Amino acid sequence: MTNEREDGCELLCLDLPHAEQIRATLPALPEAEVAAAGARALGDPTRLTIATALLSGDELCVCDMAWVVSQAQNLVSHHLRQLKIAGLVSARRDGRMVMYALTERGRALVTAVLGLDTVALKGE
Repeated sequence: MTNEREDGCELLCLDLPHAEQIRATLPALPEAEVAAAGARALGDPTRLTIATALLSGDELCVCDMAWVVSQAQNLVSHHLRQLKIAGLVSARRDGRMVMYALTERGRALVTAVLGLDTVALKGE
């Protein structure tokens, strides 16, 4: 059991100038909601694996993606849809195939979640 006294101040000790400076840097609620949706989308291990494969493979169809991540095609399709809704993946039709790729935002979030060096990913 945690001691509640260890989790909070015992007196009001607000450093207002410092607190206001920090408050001014916080995102507005709509921006925070979009960021949280992206984080939730990558919080699922299957979706993170799919996004990581797209980070390495640039653009893949559902068939290839299912084979790469060793999951059923309908499951992969479902997760790609969720990633698309979150704005992390884009899709384009190529004949009878749908090709998926990470958006710039998706690329940035995946590299951040995985703790990867973006310079190393670009091959520079």
